[in-house]
Amino acid sequence: MTSRQIFTALPMFLAVYVFQEAVVNQFRLPGGGFSLFLIFTLVWAMLSTPEVAALAGFIGGLLMDFSQSSSGPIGQWTLLMIAACYAVAYFGSGNESLSGSPLGFTFFTTAAVLLVEFAYVFTGLLFGLQIGNFGQIAITIFGISTWTLVVTPIVLPIFSRLHAFTFDTRSMI
Repeated sequence: MTSRQIFTALPMFLAVYVFQEAVVNQFRLPGGGFSLFLIFTLVWAMLSTPEVAALAGFIGGLLMDFSQSSSGPIGQWTLLMIAACYAVAYFGSGNESLSGSPLGFTFFTTAAVLLVEFAYVFTGLLFGLQIGNFGQIAITIFGISTWTLVVTPIVLPIFSRLHAFTFDTRSMI
């Protein structure tokens, strides 16, 4: 990733993060709502190479660690997002069912969000955090996955155009 691409992508990550913290977190949706920033980071990773996806996971995870709604220790989201974004990019690269199919992207993003949330709960247990009972966790993870399934097709064209704008190598006049 060149420095031009990093300096183009960083304001996009910050803008989506600020929108998540200022607007989306204010919604009181049943089942826990959704994380637009998590969706953005995972879609960005799916469209990138594994190395770029790991960098995006680092930036995304670091910002998620600084979120006011994050209850885990600093570095928990960073670790999970580096691994998740690298895995998503690795499994998504070369997969023809994802390259031209918004439906495939939507289900792959939803599955990735589901697995990241499970991993967050599991690592939270390892760190000794108070996470609640099984029923609360199941409802929250189901709700987040359901809202991700609803929101991803709406924002996917926007996020893919932002990614294409950042990594477009053609000169624009």
